[in-house]
This record gives sequence, C-alpha cells and structure tokens, in this order.
Amino acid sequence: MIKVRVFTFSPVQENTYVLYNEQNKAIIIDPGCYFSAEQETLKNFITDTQLEPVRLLNTHCHLDHVFGNKWVSETWNLELYLHKGEQQLLQLASLSGEKWGLPFQNYTGPLHFLEEGDTISLGNDALRVILAPGHSPASICFYCEKQAFLIGGDVLFRESIGRTDLPGSNHETLLKSIREKLFVLPDEVVVYSGHGEPTTIGHEKRNNPFL
Repeated sequence: MIKVRVFTFSPVQENTYVLYNEQNKAIIIDPGCYFSAEQETLKNFITDTQLEPVRLLNTHCHLDHVFGNKWVSETWNLELYLHKGEQQLLQLASLSGEKWGLPFQNYTGPLHFLEEGDTISLGNDALRVILAPGHSPASICFYCEKQAFLIGGDVLFRESIGRTDLPGSNHETLLKSIREKLFVLPDEVVVYSGHGEPTTIGHEKRNNPFL
C-alpha cells in the first residue's frame, strides 16, 4: 500500500510529494525545495522514516516543480523521469528562474522518458502515466487505480485549473485533457495537485467553474 506525504515548498508554495510503501521504498515527485531549510526538511523526513528513494519523477517542468531536481538527484543518486515533451521546458527552467528572481542550479543529468500508459512500480503497487497537456506541452499525471488517487501536477486544482498564459500552454487543450483523461476516472479518486489542497474527481465535476 502506498502512503502519500506532501510538503509545500518555495515562495511559489508548490506541493512536493513523497510516495512510499511498507518496504520503505520511495518515489519523489516534483521536488520544489528551493531553500536549504526545505532540503533539510525533506531529507530529515526520508531519514527519520528510514526510506530509500528509488525514483525521481516530474509531472511537468515549470521552474517551481524542478527547483529540487538536482539536489534530490545528487543526494540519493537518482536520475530523472519525465515526458519527452517537457525536455525543452526543463532546459529553460534556470533561465525562467533568473527572470522571476529565483535563480537555481538546474538538473543536467540523464533523462528517462515516460509515455502515456507506462507503469511505474513501487513494490506490489503501481502508478499509471496519464498524458494531460494544456498547462504545459506534455504534463503527465500518475494514477494509482488500486488506491484511487492521482498525482496531478498543475492540470486540475480544487475548483480551478492550471494557468494557460505560459509558453507552451493552451486553454482548450487543458480543458480537453481534463474532460477526456481525468473526468473519466471514478468520482472518488483523490486528486493531489501541484498547489493547494487535495480534491476529488467528483467534486470537480460538480463544482469546478472552468468545466
């Protein structure tokens, strides 16, 4: 069984997720730790819980979701998994950081590309990759069908959606992704978003003003 732990990091208040199981294996998703104190918070949790990080994933590569990629990679000897369509955003992330007054050292190590339908295993549990572009060129979500939860990045928020005024984003594409990729999931599926509180598919079907 997968446990989900969230940390809210950086001036942008981004949600970083650690997923771990009873064998103490862990997946780190979208490490947004910007300050050294935030890095220590994440490291202390992993150390105190006696976890072994085995995979580093990005839902997408806007700067607030990749601040901690390099540090996580070096700390636990991990290589990065993402969708190929996000590679250009990743390469430009440090320039975006300078533009927004948030300079950081970007990850430059090996890349492993995920496609829609791929399965990421964590012991006896699995996450399925769902491609949901619109907020970014190739945003992906990680769906655990057995436990009915989704790590959704910035695709869908509680009664809101990801912004679409950034390079590579598209409003109609995002709405289409939500309707055709996420709203087909069961209503009880919990959505863990890249910012803010969790929601459910059913709640968003009934209450999201954008949809």
